Amino acid sequence: GPCTECSCSSGKETNKDTSNTKKKENGDRPFIPKIFFGTRTHKQISQITRELKRTAYSSVPMTILSSRDYTCIHPVVSSSGSNRNEMCVELLEGKHGKSCLYYHGVHKLSEHHALQSAHRMYQAWDIEDLVSLGKKLRACAYFAARELMVGADIVFCPYNYLLDPQIRESMDINLKGQVVILDEAHNIEDCARESVSYGVTESQLIAAREELDFMVNNNIRQKDHEALRGVCCSLT
Repeated sequence: GPCTECSCSSGKETNKDTSNTKKKENGDRPFIPKIFFGTRTHKQISQITRELKRTAYSSVPMTILSSRDYTCIHPVVSSSGSNRNEMCVELLEGKHGKSCLYYHGVHKLSEHHALQSAHRMYQAWDIEDLVSLGKKLRACAYFAARELMVGADIVFCPYNYLLDPQIRESMDINLKGQVVILDEAHNIEDCARESVSYGVTESQLIAAREELDFMVNNNIRQKDHEALRGVCCSLT
């Protein structure tokens, strides 16, 4: 119940409780914010979840958002080079007549009892724990972590999942009214800069210039392509 030494026993807070009760009576659930905990690297997430285990809040529902590089367990996709995302999408769309067996087993992982049975009691876990359990249950750890976000009170993820609007949209992250914690926030500037930056090699610029030359010489949207060719020429 409310204590007598802080603001939760004040009249204003009582009114707030009443409004929440009204929401429940009307069938609406009161809004409870999630905590989004952003870090610079995945290694730091491991350190933080290890510390969380040592606290009284180790049983709080949580999840970790990370890339397929860390969570994909499909034997072919996970062993491929830099095109894991593309290969995963192709499997999900069934482009080559094949589907992902592990994706169809996501529900085995996303249900909390699976995690509870793996750890004997629900407690804070790391990406490695989820991947290990995913291999055991033949279930996709990448999509399971995303599904667990629905019921999670705390969500761990790298900075760019919170800063980059495209990643936020693809991961269904809505930060409105939520609690955001940024670990080592002095690194935010670099991460924000990377989110709106793109690197190209000299050979890529030369190839682009050659293609633009072809466009201009063949009168294909000449006005637009001349300007782009000028940019490529100045950069090279």
